[in-house]
Amino acid sequence: MKQKQAYIPHKKLNRYVLKTQLTYHGLMLPACIFLILFSYVPMFGIIMAFQDFTPTDGIFGSSFVGFDNFVRLFTLDNIQQVMFNTLYISIMKIILGLLVPIIFALLLNEVRNRLFVRSVQTIVYLPYFLSWVILAGVFIEILSPTNGLVNNVMKIFGIDPVFFLGDKNWFPNVIIITDTWKSFGFGTIVYLAALTSIDPSLYEAAKVDGASYYQQMRHITLPGITNIVVLMTVLSIGSILDAGFDQIYNLYNPVVYETGDILDTFVYRLGIKDMLFSISTAVSLIKSIVSFVLIVISYRLAYRLTEYKIF
Repeated sequence: MKQKQAYIPHKKLNRYVLKTQLTYHGLMLPACIFLILFSYVPMFGIIMAFQDFTPTDGIFGSSFVGFDNFVRLFTLDNIQQVMFNTLYISIMKIILGLLVPIIFALLLNEVRNRLFVRSVQTIVYLPYFLSWVILAGVFIEILSPTNGLVNNVMKIFGIDPVFFLGDKNWFPNVIIITDTWKSFGFGTIVYLAALTSIDPSLYEAAKVDGASYYQQMRHITLPGITNIVVLMTVLSIGSILDAGFDQIYNLYNPVVYETGDILDTFVYRLGIKDMLFSISTAVSLIKSIVSFVLIVISYRLAYRLTEYKIF
């Protein structure tokens, strides 16, 4: 006979749960400490955006200048170009980061050899785990104008060598394409999972009705993954000002600053190289506020369009 579970008052239940899950809370403790030390404590430095900060005087000794740093920021000659570069590279990454995985997942979904599908999934997913420090060295060698693989192939067809990483017109395209190559494997797995959730009986019924392959794709496959596509698109809005610091910092050089410089690399040079700590903090603060607003909007849209919510 099944025993009846004893009733536990609410307060005692909370203490009971905390006691039984104390080990799990202990495992979370190092991560929480790390988060507080490196994410919340540094927020105190935001005050530098409103000061004429100098390292010798420190935060408590530097004079308060109000919004002068923000006014000075918007008068910089290259700030508009930096904003354009950031938005262009980020938006193109989002577009290709959606289209390429969707197309690849649709093609891979038509392959019936499961071993081949798993092998391809693993191969295209591996670059996602590699650091840009490693990949930057690889692409510098591959795209070298003297002995790079790409230029050697171009020479065979009689095409003049191109300095891809030293040409301001080519550099943004290289950044967008290489980032898409690195990350599309992750998106492919997400969309393949969405494709497997489609009821196979829908395809069988469509075949009985005489629907062609393209009609099945249009009326069954694409509507079946619409929610996940909308969700991934909406969630990517929040990172529209993050064009990829690691990638660009490891690949760019002063020759391509005009088209390759983004907000994050701009802040790095202002703060670390030019020692303009207050202005660089002001840029970071504006970027954080805009990103926060976009993230809130993106999650609101995700809930309205796909009923996705994190809490």
